[in-house]
Amino acid sequence: MHRSASRLTRVLACAAVPVILVATGCSSDSGKDSGSGSGGDSGKSKDSASAPQTPTPKPTPTLEKAAFAKLPDPCKVVTADTVGDLVPEAKDEDGTASKSNDLASRATCSWNGLDEDGLKGSSYRWLAVSLARYDSHESLGSGNKRAEEQYAKQVEGAKATAGAKNVKVADAAGVGNQATTVTYSVKKGVDFFNQTVVARTENVVITLDYNGAAYEGAKAPDAAELLKDAIAAAKESVAAVAAANKTA
Repeated sequence: MHRSASRLTRVLACAAVPVILVATGCSSDSGKDSGSGSGGDSGKSKDSASAPQTPTPKPTPTLEKAAFAKLPDPCKVVTADTVGDLVPEAKDEDGTASKSNDLASRATCSWNGLDEDGLKGSSYRWLAVSLARYDSHESLGSGNKRAEEQYAKQVEGAKATAGAKNVKVADAAGVGNQATTVTYSVKKGVDFFNQTVVARTENVVITLDYNGAAYEGAKAPDAAELLKDAIAAAKESVAAVAAANKTA
């Protein structure tokens, strides 16, 4: 009995060996396939994660080129005939130019005169034209945009003139790309009737001031006539800017 049991044990043990080997072999092959697949995917993911990401470049916006590259002589933006009509008996018909460190960007000229008429009194007139040009700049914007901003500031500045009374603001059609008139009176011993025309032509802002007063019994100037003359002079100034930038 003991001998039969021992023999049966050996038979069962030998029969079990192939099963264990097959199981072990399958387990080993599975591990290799799994390890190889897992290791390959892991490696690829790691390589992908560590690879530098190149950002997509954003298109650079094209900055608009400024239309006007220079300014005209400020004392010649209005004709001699216009000066004679608007400022009778001008002290200097050629005008007085203000000093500027950059005449290509800032320029001003003014005229004044006192027309005496004996016992009928005297009439005073003053005319000034200021020009400001703006270039296109990457950090500041296009020349036109900068000029529009300055145009708005000039209009607000005229409206806020110290001591101004009866301030009236209106659009002025046909003067450059846009224009505004600001009219008011100021008391300086006598009443001064002031007309300001702020105009923008492309990247240039023109501020024209024209005022008049009466002394010693002379008739007070007609504000409506002063405004009409101021607008005409502003149109001349706009044309002068364009003419100064014409290419041969």
